[in-house]
Amino acid sequence: MLRITVVESPRRCRLVVEGKLIAPWTAEVTSAYERTKADLHGRELILDLRSLTAISTEGESVLLQLMREKAKFRCGVFMKEVLRRLASTSR
Repeated sequence: MLRITVVESPRRCRLVVEGKLIAPWTAEVTSAYERTKADLHGRELILDLRSLTAISTEGESVLLQLMREKAKFRCGVFMKEVLRRLASTSR
């Protein structure tokens, strides 16, 4: 199961992604990102992945796509390593 919460403040907007980033929920992250990105009004957008507990190959593909769009992430040690690995394989 996946849960996405939008936390808004005057300076930034955070998408808090919790649970398992696996099919069939991977498309939800992309669509939530696009919806939120369209309504920023100059604020910073951050994807908070600290509460992500599992990620599939499809989930990695979504994160790689968002990395290519220059998305900003907040994450723990495990997800930081996943993002680092994705960044190195995409070069």
